[in-house]
Amino acid sequence: MLFEKIVSEGIAANSYLIGSGGKSAVIDPRRDGEIYLEHADQKDAVITHIFETHRNEDFTIGSLDLADQCGAGIYHGHAMPFTYGQPVKNGDRFTLGSLELHVIETPGHTQESISLVLTDTDVSREPFMVFCGDTLFAGDIARTDFYGKACNAEMAAMIYDSITNKILSLGDGVILCPAHGAGSICGGEIADHPFTTCGYEKRTNPQLALGREAFVRQRMIASPYMPPYFRQSEINNTQGTRLPHPVPRLKPIAIPELKKMIKDGCQIVDIRSPTSFAAGHIPGSLSIWREGISAFIGWFADYTYPIILVDDFNLNLDPVLRQFIRLGYDNIMGYLAGGFPAWCRAAQDLNAHKTLTVLALKEHLEHHMPFLLDVRDDKNWNAVGHIHGAHHIYIGELPRHLNEILKNESIVVYCDSGYKGSLAASILFKNQYRDVTNVLGGMTAWKQAGFKIEK
Repeated sequence: MLFEKIVSEGIAANSYLIGSGGKSAVIDPRRDGEIYLEHADQKDAVITHIFETHRNEDFTIGSLDLADQCGAGIYHGHAMPFTYGQPVKNGDRFTLGSLELHVIETPGHTQESISLVLTDTDVSREPFMVFCGDTLFAGDIARTDFYGKACNAEMAAMIYDSITNKILSLGDGVILCPAHGAGSICGGEIADHPFTTCGYEKRTNPQLALGREAFVRQRMIASPYMPPYFRQSEINNTQGTRLPHPVPRLKPIAIPELKKMIKDGCQIVDIRSPTSFAAGHIPGSLSIWREGISAFIGWFADYTYPIILVDDFNLNLDPVLRQFIRLGYDNIMGYLAGGFPAWCRAAQDLNAHKTLTVLALKEHLEHHMPFLLDVRDDKNWNAVGHIHGAHHIYIGELPRHLNEILKNESIVVYCDSGYKGSLAASILFKNQYRDVTNVLGGMTAWKQAGFKIEK
């Protein structure tokens, strides 16, 4: 039996390649899908089927591009009007050598969500594993808020019933293969486990332990964050989208060309460290570190104007490009030729902002009271606590709350460790705030220093 779990870092997305007898299937493929073809070729297997367990919100699916390359059919749930692929219903079966895939409808996360029950008939007629998409995770249950507050109770009840009546009833030993792992925005508290089983989740999953009524009540008042790019992903993943040809390839952009692009409205993403960004950056730049692209670019970048990267040495940019591509940003064009040092040597305009260590901040707060801005998420604000006098605005929602911050104030921003603080500083600078300071080390350093924390 062929089984490969392909993890897309950043969005913590799991896709799967399974097969037997020279045939294989891919479940929930990402857009840069050459990895599936490579793995299938290594096993002398032809990809004949592509399954989508649901309409993904957090990334753009790669089914059409993969199908163009291998000729596989695309299959997804029938309860949503996709413009491509073939709908499947409860009870449909597909055969890949000795493997049999049995479709069960498991709505709740989305209306058309399906799970795929796998049986290896060479061994047994009993279910071996289930690909449950965004329905059930290790230690968590997927979001149910995509259809608005008016439908939240209905969707929450639906997903609870899908899990308890259709998935967990498959048997305690059945291996669960979810579409996301720890760190995904599609869950709240996904456990950092490489795999799990129906029996383990039945006994340990805290969401299931609530019971149906308490779970539904909890979902009715929950308000998880909703990045704006989710709506674009919904369009991409119901209407279908293909990578442009040629596939986006980062090209060097010389300073004169970049200056013209800036006038025309291009988007500059500076992927250097917070300390480098603070020391100097191109005016209007957005500060997002390499590993933070997947989590935060969808809050701030649009899909129209060209995106240009700024780094120091322009090394190993391919993983950065892939993060943009997976989220559907085909408008990423290139990088500043020569890196940020070239911009400095050319005597171009720069912005810079101040930084503070937590030791300096502690001393500063004893004599001054700036606008202290905490940009961490609600979970950390509530569970970890905050610095006395801090105002709380989550980084993703900062642009919508700028009216709460006066431009003539001295602003000190902090987060967990300084990276989201740098992003917040860049947003404030883009909006004409000038007295901005980022706290290096953030709340992690504040705690390490033993300073007082309020809850």
